[in-house]
Amino acid sequence: MRRPATQAGLRRKVVALIGAATLLTSLMTVLTPSAASATPPNIPSASTAASRLASLTVAAESHQSTYDRALFPHWITQSGTCDTRETVLKRDGTSVVTNSSCQATSGTWVSPYDGATWHAASDVDIDHMVPLAEAWRSGAWAWTTARRQTYANDLGGPELWAVTDNVNQAKGDQDPSTWKPSLGSFWCVYARAWIQVKWFYGLSLQSSEKTALQSMLNIC
Repeated sequence: MRRPATQAGLRRKVVALIGAATLLTSLMTVLTPSAASATPPNIPSASTAASRLASLTVAAESHQSTYDRALFPHWITQSGTCDTRETVLKRDGTSVVTNSSCQATSGTWVSPYDGATWHAASDVDIDHMVPLAEAWRSGAWAWTTARRQTYANDLGGPELWAVTDNVNQAKGDQDPSTWKPSLGSFWCVYARAWIQVKWFYGLSLQSSEKTALQSMLNIC
């Protein structure tokens, strides 16, 4: 005949169950990857960005009619069979699985521009923070093809971002005076990254563009 559980015995069982549940929750937190977008390198602080913005040359854009996307060779091979697009997809995604050709067959990507989450690489574009056409109009028209290739495939700075494809298409070649990410909380990072790219490559900016960037920095 089973003896009835004592109050102390019941208390010990409850404590043990709570402990087991807490341990399970902790393990799930460790073992389950978070779906977060990676941040490209070398984004300056707000104060550094403000200083660099002040140093940029303000000038009217030029050579717009001579722009051709083919003048910026991409995507180039980065390592093995992986080109620049595939490298950014792996960098910015979570649990990314690739095939023998380095193409992403599965994974999770969170677009910093709109906060949307995607599980298919086909839904993700690799955006040039400062669009190629914008760079061309701001001084890249005078560069060598080799320098334009470096720019279009730059993994060392905040130029390349994995984002929702139709958001990237809506952005097109616009600067911050006419287009901003729908996620307002990202404006500070967006402005700092944009300024860094223009500063690093010695590109000019328009007066309206500068005003928009200053306004975005104000929320940092």
